[in-house]
Amino acid sequence: TRYTGRSPETPSPSGMEGQGSYTLPTGTEYRGALRDGMFEGEGELIFPNGGRYRAVWHRGVPVQGKYTFADGLQYKDKKWHYCDGYDRRFYTEICSGLKPPGTSQLTNLDPPKKIPEGCYDCGDGFYNPETRVIVDYELRFLRNADDDEHEWIIRTCRKAWDETIEHKPKP
Repeated sequence: TRYTGRSPETPSPSGMEGQGSYTLPTGTEYRGALRDGMFEGEGELIFPNGGRYRAVWHRGVPVQGKYTFADGLQYKDKKWHYCDGYDRRFYTEICSGLKPPGTSQLTNLDPPKKIPEGCYDCGDGFYNPETRVIVDYELRFLRNADDDEHEWIIRTCRKAWDETIEHKPKP
């Protein structure tokens, strides 16, 4: 854990005061106001996958905030139209349009990352079903999958052994 801020001394997390940044062991970084070691006032969580959660905090709890995915899409809890049951386009396809026929976009990453052998691409990283660990695309630990997430990934996600066909323009 690392803290940098205006406080002249930071003997423990409870002594952190003022503006600064705080990096958690998971790699998530908080930037903003701290009071008595807790998030207080305006601040932002920056996740290793590039997502950001900007919020107003009170005693470490967000009272108002907005999450923005790494690709720029802002999460909305109402009127959410991204990848619903009827429209399976990626956010970049919604913003920039669909690719020509025969060219598919498998992920928001273009081109998609090469999946390590025996693993799945679960959207925010790679999943190894043997260890039940999800790592980001830079192979840094993200989380352990519970039973529900494990089943969903096995059932729906792209596997390393899936064959992808590249688009070849007609001569």
